[in-house]
Amino acid sequence: MPRFTAAALAVLALSACNSETPTPSASESAVTAPSFIVPMASNDPAPGQPASPEDAARPVMQAQVVLERLGFAPGVIDGKTGLSTTNAVTGFQKANGLPPTGKFDDPTMKALARWSNIAATRVVTIPEDFAQGRFEPLPKDPAQQAKLSEIGYTSLEEKLAERFHTTAEVLRGLNPGLAQQATARAEAEKQRNSLNPPTSNPLPPEPYRAGLKIRVPNIGGDQIDPAKVDNKGWLATLATLGVSDAQPEAARIVVRKSKGTLEAYDKADKLVAVFTVTTGSSRDPLPLGNWKIKGKSYNPEFSYDASLFWDVPDSKGEHLLPPGPNGPVGVVWIDLSKEHYGIHGTPEPHTIGRAESRGCVRLTNWDAARLAQMVTGSTKVSFVS
Repeated sequence: MPRFTAAALAVLALSACNSETPTPSASESAVTAPSFIVPMASNDPAPGQPASPEDAARPVMQAQVVLERLGFAPGVIDGKTGLSTTNAVTGFQKANGLPPTGKFDDPTMKALARWSNIAATRVVTIPEDFAQGRFEPLPKDPAQQAKLSEIGYTSLEEKLAERFHTTAEVLRGLNPGLAQQATARAEAEKQRNSLNPPTSNPLPPEPYRAGLKIRVPNIGGDQIDPAKVDNKGWLATLATLGVSDAQPEAARIVVRKSKGTLEAYDKADKLVAVFTVTTGSSRDPLPLGNWKIKGKSYNPEFSYDASLFWDVPDSKGEHLLPPGPNGPVGVVWIDLSKEHYGIHGTPEPHTIGRAESRGCVRLTNWDAARLAQMVTGSTKVSFVS
């Protein structure tokens, strides 16, 4: 897969949708590779072998984890038949010559039965390395954010939720023994974070810790060959998000405004992936047309310019925000030939397909990371109504 140089990315223009100049961070030129491991990697049964035992039946979640493994992303894995899951089902149906009903009808369930031995959930042990980190509240003021070394995860629970493509609430539902303690801490965090800057009042204990066994959505496709990922900072991000470097190459992608989807097609024009996306708003509509991919910035910084936001006073000024999964564009920026526009991640995965954006195309961090492995400078991009 072709790589875009730091020099090429340095000329990316300010983005109207989020006013960012996605400049490669220091991690992109790191020489020394970190000790590499995919935390809590999946280990699927061989074809014909039975699925691992579960503590409860979760048919929708089981279908979601299968669909995601096949490239038809249901967004947040939550066991619910919402918008993103409907889009994923429709994509699977279109790719397999089935009526595109968007429902788990009989023909679709028969087609998915091939992967019936993939369990909906699995139990993992939280590794010591994964549990480490500076989990701290994030200030709302861009001037304060600019002083941080990273706009990282605020809790181990949040980091775990992103690793398994879900939400903190779903993790609590899968682990009822931790739910009360986790909810109490989350409420305390919410109260503390309502102040600007957040206070340093002590929080209830973190319910998640190294060595703890927890039940999580059984996402797969998380194996990574480190020799094939030149950027070691990006390698670490892929591992943290549970996203494989091995993805199908997309010859073209189509963003459909009315459907809120991004479709990826290979060289044979076969549909190989569908993602639910957020696309623009009435003030900042999606720029319909055909575009090219100019470059990709992994773990990008963010050039904040208050004058480019209609809903922010100019007095907020200009600030260079550090990289991190909770940054305004998440873990990756895919720059387009349409000036000021790109495709990127988000710090709020539960809002994808629901909240508006400032014209750009937003995905969950894990879906944006997966898409970044699919596209190159030769990938054609179409935004259609």
